[in-house]
Amino acid sequence: MIKNYVIDTNVMIHDPNFLHSFEDNNVIIPILAIEELDNLKTREGVVGFSARKVAKELQVLMKQGDIQKGIPLDTGGTLRVELNHLDTSVFPNGIDVQKNDTKIIAVTINLQRAESIPTILVTKDLYMSIKAKSLGVEVQDYQNDKIMTEDIYKGYRDYEMVSEEIDQIYSEGLALPEELEGHVYPNEFLHIKSTNKTGHEVLARYNGQKLVPLKYSNEKAWGLTPLNREQKMAFELLMDPDIHFLSLTGGAGSGKTILATATALQNVIENNKYRKIVFVRPVVAAGSDIGYLPGDEREKLRPWMGSFYDAIENLTDIKETSKDGISMERSFAVESFIEQYRQRGIIETKTFTYMRGRTFTNALVIVDEAQEITPHVAKLMLTRAGKESKFVFLGDPSDNQIDNHYVDSKSNGLIYTVEKMKPYDITGHVTLKRVERSPLAKIAEQGM
Repeated sequence: MIKNYVIDTNVMIHDPNFLHSFEDNNVIIPILAIEELDNLKTREGVVGFSARKVAKELQVLMKQGDIQKGIPLDTGGTLRVELNHLDTSVFPNGIDVQKNDTKIIAVTINLQRAESIPTILVTKDLYMSIKAKSLGVEVQDYQNDKIMTEDIYKGYRDYEMVSEEIDQIYSEGLALPEELEGHVYPNEFLHIKSTNKTGHEVLARYNGQKLVPLKYSNEKAWGLTPLNREQKMAFELLMDPDIHFLSLTGGAGSGKTILATATALQNVIENNKYRKIVFVRPVVAAGSDIGYLPGDEREKLRPWMGSFYDAIENLTDIKETSKDGISMERSFAVESFIEQYRQRGIIETKTFTYMRGRTFTNALVIVDEAQEITPHVAKLMLTRAGKESKFVFLGDPSDNQIDNHYVDSKSNGLIYTVEKMKPYDITGHVTLKRVERSPLAKIAEQGM
């Protein structure tokens, strides 16, 4: 049965290509949503970019028909802008009928009554959803780019083998067991324990052809050594120049940022594997518009770059600890260190606003708090990748760490890339679980 889908503004901002996601149904945009897009078009960053992109998509479609009457879509459905059905008398007392959200709900209710077609409001706004459902409106979240599986890919698994097979992994590598074929992705890790020899085990990586031991397990990065199994896996992917994209997820204190920063400093400043490090924070996607803050790009971004500055400060303390374990006085200030390499073009700090139009060649790009970006923005960021570049996405995709009403734990850009990028031999992912920051941080993360 054909349905009407009434589209809220935040859905269009979340995915400017939303038009092609509703099969052969009617896609209806209230005129109020167009007004809201008009108000957002001058916003800096992702929101303004998405608003303008939607307008361009509509402009192309309008050449094919009357947008007021309905324009056929490639999916078999139609698109129209709804100018009528704004009567708010359908609401009980207590509803603020001056709000645009309320008026869009009114359009949905009135369309349902006028056309006798199942009419569904599509929104990513939780409060709008609650209000609409309480009024008897059928509401759906935008599902097109949601990762529906409850078992999100974590990048590793436990397995058992006889000791002779473990020895073969160490010596020359071992073909993937038949029962695992088609189930293990390239660069997935296996923690393998012996079935016939206590304590005999190996942490192996599937390189797309066979299981091999870790290559970088005995190395340090900027003085840092991985502390647990998951950190060792992450370290392996971070140090491998053949991995061009990887994602690390985990809670506060699991080591995402300090591992990524340590390996970046090691690979850029010490080993010269990349030309520069680019630290990225999606501050606009999280609802903070830096356009009106005073100062240049660097000064605007400094308050949001605290995690990177903290990581570098901690790493320099580790690096300057003497061999006998006595901590030495740091020989330089972190601000001066970063500024020195910034002036030489070796360290950059960016938000998405300043990445558009750029191509990062031979660069190591670290995107922190990637759970705040939409899948659309994640794809746009990865299209900035030039030759010999490496992108690292970091974040905690749980709902309590997302402060962006355009995404949630199943539709954010971080979890989207984890699932979409896992089949490729130049990508990898690890979920970090253990909190290593401090006993207090561990209690706060797991016990509160």
